[in-house]
Amino acid sequence: MGTLQLKMLKLFFLLTFTGICLAQNDIRLSVFTVTSKSMTVQWSGHTGASSYKITATPKNSPERPVFAQFGGNTVMGSVNSLSPNTVYTMQLEAMDNNLRVLSSAKTEETTAPDVPSIGQAYSKNSDSITVEFTEVSGATSYILRAESKTGDFFKESTVSSSPGTIVELQPYTDYVLSVMSVNSGGRSQPSYPTEARTVVMAPNLNTSSPTNGTILVTWDPVKDAVLYTLVIIREGSSTRLKLNTTDTTVTFDDLEPGTTYCIKGTAWDSEGRTGDDVTACQITRPQSPDVTHVQVTPGRALGIAVFWSQVRGANLYLVWTSNGQNCSTENNYCYINPADCGQNHSVYVIAYNDAGPSSPSQPANYITYPCPPENIWVEEPRAGNCSVMWDGVPLVEYYMAFIKRDDGMETFCNTSVTTCPFSCMCGYTYLTTVFPYNQAGSSPYGHVRNYTTIPCCPQDVMIKLVSTETLEIMWTPVKGAELYETTAAQTKDVIHCNDTAPVCALSDLSCNTAYSVTVTPCSDLRGCNHTCKPQTHETAPCTPEILNMTQTNSSTYRIFITTPNTPNTNYTITATGRYDRQICQSMNSSCVLTQLPCGSVYEVTAVATTAVGKSLPGFSKTLETGPCCPMSVNVTQVTQAMTNVTWSPSTGARSFITSLTSPRGYAKCHTLDTNCLMGCITCGTNYSVNLEAISSTGQKSECKYRGFSSSACCPTGVKLYRRTNNTLRVYWRSLGPQIYNHTVELYGTGANYTCMAAAGSMYCDIQEETCGDVYTVVAAPVEKYGSKVTFCQPRTYSVPCPGSNAGMVISRARRSVN
Repeated sequence: MGTLQLKMLKLFFLLTFTGICLAQNDIRLSVFTVTSKSMTVQWSGHTGASSYKITATPKNSPERPVFAQFGGNTVMGSVNSLSPNTVYTMQLEAMDNNLRVLSSAKTEETTAPDVPSIGQAYSKNSDSITVEFTEVSGATSYILRAESKTGDFFKESTVSSSPGTIVELQPYTDYVLSVMSVNSGGRSQPSYPTEARTVVMAPNLNTSSPTNGTILVTWDPVKDAVLYTLVIIREGSSTRLKLNTTDTTVTFDDLEPGTTYCIKGTAWDSEGRTGDDVTACQITRPQSPDVTHVQVTPGRALGIAVFWSQVRGANLYLVWTSNGQNCSTENNYCYINPADCGQNHSVYVIAYNDAGPSSPSQPANYITYPCPPENIWVEEPRAGNCSVMWDGVPLVEYYMAFIKRDDGMETFCNTSVTTCPFSCMCGYTYLTTVFPYNQAGSSPYGHVRNYTTIPCCPQDVMIKLVSTETLEIMWTPVKGAELYETTAAQTKDVIHCNDTAPVCALSDLSCNTAYSVTVTPCSDLRGCNHTCKPQTHETAPCTPEILNMTQTNSSTYRIFITTPNTPNTNYTITATGRYDRQICQSMNSSCVLTQLPCGSVYEVTAVATTAVGKSLPGFSKTLETGPCCPMSVNVTQVTQAMTNVTWSPSTGARSFITSLTSPRGYAKCHTLDTNCLMGCITCGTNYSVNLEAISSTGQKSECKYRGFSSSACCPTGVKLYRRTNNTLRVYWRSLGPQIYNHTVELYGTGANYTCMAAAGSMYCDIQEETCGDVYTVVAAPVEKYGSKVTFCQPRTYSVPCPGSNAGMVISRARRSVN
């Protein structure tokens, strides 16, 4: 196979075939473009071919075949002048220079249907255009194409027949429309285009019913609309009313109340075409109902029953009265509860539906029973002559007054005025009530008022002091008195007792005061007799209170008190401790208590004494002497920066504040124990030791003790070096003054070494026996008397043998856990 044939075969495998290939020998043929009058074919080349011949023979048709011939270097060609919707057998023949056929291939393909033609295109809706076109033979469907004239919109829709509609368009917009026929072979060429414009949108109608005979329709202006048409029709009727307008608001008058109307709205463009239409239905407001009957319901709970005639189109009724009461219902009657007595009002009814309320009905007046008098009382201008009196009420024709005595005797009077006289006796109780009447009847109930004649004043009143601030009063009972009120003039006549018993205790009185006491007899209905004479008695002295307690020396305190009584009052101050009691007396405002030990607690009270008696003890105050200082304090150093301070117990102390102070800093601790672990200690420093003992109430005692010196400072920057002569040198830096000797200890796996460095020296050399060991190094100062500081931290080092390192040891920088 030649180079050209290889290239043609490679091209053949890259193609997408849309037809069926019928191969003979080694040439292949495919059809990939089909229209109603042409087919485009492609084939693989054949070696030695100088030309190619394509024959399109109609199948099952008497039409003559169509030929096309191409050069030997061509692999694609078109056959034209074919018949629409016809099945063709496509034969390809490869020929040499002698027109001898070298190879051939066949395939079958159907041409697309004929191109349809558009009859007309029109728009009935603002988002669509309908196209009427000629249907062509052999077409299984049609494709409608719409393009905007500006080229920014393109849409195709498939339809089965004419007419077809393409949707999702914009209102009042020009489009270029074409149609293509489709069968199994493909689609035809687009038809000759035509132009059409969509119609305008429908107005968005907003409806309301301002009155029961009108409907108001409003809408926003529609773009590109020049005229609007509204058609209104009543529900259930075929009569229509049509209205053209250029406004955006229309009011329909003379409509039936409570009736639903539907309004259809359409917009017109400047070309006289109608756009979309929209329908909105609106009910008119209902007609005003007529009140037919208003009835006051009988019984003690007054109510109003209202009846009216139903109106068309109403789904709710609201009833309200001129005094603000209301009720609502779907029926033609309603109850208003409760109704006030003595009222002359009007009632109205309003009908509602979805459009709103009707106008109120004509008012219907009604009157209720009269109210009973709110205020009834009895006056007794002279003993034995009484009158029932009351406040007048409206809408009354006359009154009936009833008077009943507590022994059962009863009398009444009928009057048009507001008073009724009757005979009354001392010591009796009278029950009175009044019923007013009008044309609706009597009031459903009447208020009952009690009246009792004034009782006499009690005799033989006796007063005695039963406690420091309480007086007991006793007397003989009197006729007609149901209870007694006991007052004292000095308490602004506040009632201390209100009881039926002939005894009273006036408590919570002011101390050291003379009281004028009055016993007043009372009855529940009549009131009290305020003509009784008072008697006088004095209360016990006032309780002194402790103002302040000051310490004059370690065991002496001066107590300051109030002096609320007369000058001839004696005051006694008592201090009670756990094991002893101290007492002092004075006629003035201070007193001295002596010999009070430290760490003790006393309860201190004061009592006043006069000729009447003793006062109550005043409020006690706690006197706490300062806590005792601990006998001993011991300071022990735990680490280089921490100390443990302990001390002996202290009487009266609950907590302690211990402090160690030096010019280089201080440490402080507050604890409840007798020991304290304190940090922030500086090595090699002298500290003063102070302790503050604090009681549970905050009393403090300052205690000072012998000073304390912290241990010498541990060296820092400890390093270990190997020297050339198989010695190890330990080097360090000292923080404090270089006045201490230093001891160095090396602990290895194979040997342990120790050396001592004099004061001022900062290194120590050790002769090593075996190289390559790991050492733990501890360097510490040695204080006076040969004691070594035990707080210094060990360090671990790895020391390689000579030649394996540069000579300096490598520190692992890890502390020992010991």
